[in-house]
Amino acid sequence: MGVFSWQDQERREDELNELRHLLEENHTAVTKWKTAAMEMTKWERYMRCDGSPDPAVHQDINTYICLWRDDPEVNITPVLKQCNLALQLIEELEVLLRDATHPQEGQKYQEALINLQELIHLKLHLTTEEIFKRASANIDTETGNMQTVIKDDNVTLCFWANLKKNPRFKGLCFEEAGLGFELPKQLAVSDIAVRILHTRYDHLSLLARIAHLRLHSHRSLAGGDEAPADLGVSEQEQTKAEEEVKEDNETQQHRVDEDVQSIQGSEGRKSAASVQSRKSSVQPAEGQGSQVQTQIEALGETMASLTLPDTLTDEGDLSSPPVELSMMDCVQVVDLMQYTPLGGVLFYDVFHLPPQAHQANGWEIRQLLDKGLQVFPYPVEKSKVDDNESLTCPPVGVSVTLPDSVVFLETPQVARWDAAGKQWRMDGITDISYEEAEAKISFKMDSFQAFVLMQETYANLPFQSWELRPLGQDSALFTVNGALIDLSITIQGNQCMLQSEQERGLAHLIGKWMSGPALQRAMLSAGINIFVNEYTDKYVSTCSKDPLTEHAAYEQMALFASACAFSWSKWNAKCGAEHLVMQVCEHHGPAPVPKGSWSLYLLGAQRSQKLEITEKSEVFSPDHYPGSEFHSTFIHMLQDNMSTDGIATTRESNYLFVDTVQSLLCATRPLMYS
Repeated sequence: MGVFSWQDQERREDELNELRHLLEENHTAVTKWKTAAMEMTKWERYMRCDGSPDPAVHQDINTYICLWRDDPEVNITPVLKQCNLALQLIEELEVLLRDATHPQEGQKYQEALINLQELIHLKLHLTTEEIFKRASANIDTETGNMQTVIKDDNVTLCFWANLKKNPRFKGLCFEEAGLGFELPKQLAVSDIAVRILHTRYDHLSLLARIAHLRLHSHRSLAGGDEAPADLGVSEQEQTKAEEEVKEDNETQQHRVDEDVQSIQGSEGRKSAASVQSRKSSVQPAEGQGSQVQTQIEALGETMASLTLPDTLTDEGDLSSPPVELSMMDCVQVVDLMQYTPLGGVLFYDVFHLPPQAHQANGWEIRQLLDKGLQVFPYPVEKSKVDDNESLTCPPVGVSVTLPDSVVFLETPQVARWDAAGKQWRMDGITDISYEEAEAKISFKMDSFQAFVLMQETYANLPFQSWELRPLGQDSALFTVNGALIDLSITIQGNQCMLQSEQERGLAHLIGKWMSGPALQRAMLSAGINIFVNEYTDKYVSTCSKDPLTEHAAYEQMALFASACAFSWSKWNAKCGAEHLVMQVCEHHGPAPVPKGSWSLYLLGAQRSQKLEITEKSEVFSPDHYPGSEFHSTFIHMLQDNMSTDGIATTRESNYLFVDTVQSLLCATRPLMYS
């Protein structure tokens, strides 16, 4: 609309200036508060006296990695304790990496993060070897085999050693872990040991994103800084990765002769684009490095990785070219923007059972192997089978009880890890059976591999309706009626609290106060996604809107959220991309908004107006409400129909509350995705 009445022309500059002043005032206050909070966090971290290194200090974290790597401890209890500390450091490094402003600084954080991830998996592997070495000392009297479960808050380890070799053995269910497996007869009579490792964290999916980023380095894979890592790679990380890829391409040819070993990992432990030289990283003691290399040499061949080699090199997972999908028609590669892994990663492994000790004249005699714990090859390679033999390797089965910290809105999808291609794939998985009442899924795979349970990222979009209404000063309730589940978020100052009738999978979240970004990450991890980014419209039908007009609406809604209620309108989809329509009314107190209180407002880039039509009208009309005026801003349009007390309430809104509401609206974009 390019024509204004003389009243609009006269008021326009004053209204825009007032709005600009309110927004700048809030922005300045929020920025100052966040800066002070960040400095306080740094100071508290500096003053922490718990013996843990400061991940922001490269020398400290490097020394810690070196010392832990050389630590010969393999007993499960101290190893898990150290792994938990390493996971805490990884979380801190992820924050530092997200906030890093210089590529070189970010690269150091990436290297430390990757090294810690690799060390965690290596230590778990070494302690697995120790447990299987002593399997005969822990025989189950009923089965004649060794079976045990060890778990803490971050991992669950299920061990089974085949000491009896009973040809009638079919499988085992670890009831306390909610995990089970099935074996074909040829494995039931073999000297094998099975381990199922369930990590609540996921170090593989980021690797898949980085590998995809290397293939498509010209594209950004995710949104703003507050987007959780498991939704994609931020623009800042993309820029760093592109710079690193360029530099790596220039140097890797000269270094290939120097850096023979590659740091990989069955966990896919290149979870960030660490592709530059790591020769400045920690080096192992000569003897320890050699020992680790020989212990897991075979694992690197079979599982595409599980070791930490003598040197930390440029070459490795991320420098391997991604799989060419056009040449593999049967490959079903997972799009990690379309699907989200939930509940962590499960590593399903089979090993050669280590030689067991036996007693002789009061002595314990044990055969020592040069290469440590070795992967048992299954299925058997054709080259290792005589031509006269029939190569029949039935699939292996596994069953999983869904984690109680995750909500699956639909039947879970299963994906297995392709270490060579650095990607999740859905092919090669058969006989999938889902028992919804028991929250249990079973399936079979051709081989022993890492796998995850997945859900469509945007299964709960588009929204059926939404509402933002005040509960009092600096307090509001944001309600979303999603495609599959309804939920509400209470906002109090800069804190948010999730509310939902869905109980399973959300007990750890419902009723808990936390910051907006923290709640967003927690909801995504739990499988409840109402958040979007610039690629969501590729997977969800939308009500296309001008982004600048939409953003301006969220800014002004946040300013008035203490005194006005806002709600979905069916006419928003009928008014065109350049306009927005929503229901609004002044509202005070925690009670629901009376049905007859709503009025419709039309927002545009140049002006806002109150509409004559109602939500029950049969046809959309842009005609303004008789007697109402046009305004250049939404808030001044609202003020025409607000009480003096209501306007005063909006002017007293705390800047943190305004920022939290605005961030939540921008993260969900209800005016576009409903």
